[in-house]
Amino acid sequence: MAFRDLIDDIDDVVFETLGDSAVIEGRSEPVLGMFSAPWKQPQFGKLNTGLREPRFEIRVKDSDGLVKGLRVSVDLPALDGGGDYDLLQLEPDGNGLVALILRKRA
Repeated sequence: MAFRDLIDDIDDVVFETLGDSAVIEGRSEPVLGMFSAPWKQPQFGKLNTGLREPRFEIRVKDSDGLVKGLRVSVDLPALDGGGDYDLLQLEPDGNGLVALILRKRA
């Protein structure tokens, strides 16, 4: 089994166990990912992480066909950042994940 296959198996477990769900415009099924909200800026010790915009990290295999302007509806309570967002850009990290950079819909 190739390394990427092993990582894909691990990602399956991590995303199914810890992931957040979002409905992306044009997709019939929700996509699992990891949502980060800047107003809930995570801290490690006393160091801020410096997140500036909402992000939804998904696997590369779930990013096919995504383009700027699509609506992304994050399935979380409003106080945790859930709601509707516009997709501003995609930022692949080179490790099998893609950050969807989002902007809250008015």
